[in-house]
Amino acid sequence: MERIISLIATVILISSTVLTGCSNSKVSRTTTRVLGTIKFADPGWDSIRVHNEIARIIIEEGFGYKTELVQGSETASLFAIGNGIMDVYMEIWTGSYPKQYESAIEHGDIIEASVNLDDTRQGLFVPTYVIKGDPKRGIKPMAPNLSSIRDLPKYWSLFKDPDDSNKGRIYGAIPLWNANKILEAKMKDYHLSDKFNYFDPGSQTVLNASFVRAYEAGKPWVGYQWKPSSIAGQYDITELKDAPYDEIDWLDGYRTEFPSQRLTIAVNNKLPAQVPEVYKFLCNYSTNSTITSSFLAYMEKHNSTPRETAIWFLKKYEKLWTHWVPNNVSKKIIERLK
Repeated sequence: MERIISLIATVILISSTVLTGCSNSKVSRTTTRVLGTIKFADPGWDSIRVHNEIARIIIEEGFGYKTELVQGSETASLFAIGNGIMDVYMEIWTGSYPKQYESAIEHGDIIEASVNLDDTRQGLFVPTYVIKGDPKRGIKPMAPNLSSIRDLPKYWSLFKDPDDSNKGRIYGAIPLWNANKILEAKMKDYHLSDKFNYFDPGSQTVLNASFVRAYEAGKPWVGYQWKPSSIAGQYDITELKDAPYDEIDWLDGYRTEFPSQRLTIAVNNKLPAQVPEVYKFLCNYSTNSTITSSFLAYMEKHNSTPRETAIWFLKKYEKLWTHWVPNNVSKKIIERLK
């Protein structure tokens, strides 16, 4: 992935003061680069790409600054924000790597500007008709007693791998996503690998396409999904239960459900002093799972780009985002959207 190696290599160069949030943060006077363009982290999934474009349009059209995207994995992007290589991370899944995130905050490497949304879920899902059936589609329950991840070995033949008749198939997370590492550990620790192959989809597009094909055909499917998402916004899906979250068990092989997630917006510690008006806007930025799923569903249905989806959002949710910025800024953006 573009620039990942350089991002990780520069982690050790950071020098900063402690930063704690919008209202009481102290800003380091040491800079690693002169801010010319505001750089947004792009770890690769659809929701952050749309949130990036929403913020970029507001910053470019409303505040007059240039912006750009920089690709990298989740953790590499977090390090890059702390090093001043990137400026803004619009959707950090903090529960996926809580120690690294909390350490970055405590050491002043990054500032948490806002909570973008906090009503999220992720894990292994099945179409709800697998468990409950769908009378309207003439689908009978296939596994009425399936409720948890640990039940899966009993149903491996229902989810048979088309390339291996001796095992079932679980569709995994995207390779560079932290969830992929977690699910690979669960495959081993829960002995799922005895009965299932863990299928690497390679991309979110392939993962979602596999689900849609199965759903439209009324076939069984099990794999990684999350909320908010375009899938959750369009289809009836059920999360398979796992052990209740416990920090000790989670840190010892991820042997619980994924922790409840706060999806935060973070910035590097130079940004508040460099562009205080942009920082204040990011502090005000807040959505929820329903809103995010709605624009992801729109994006999927209309095959629109993240930029096109962001424009749709700005028109549909004008009453929401206009509270994030001053009136003179919102008026400029609204005029540009006409």
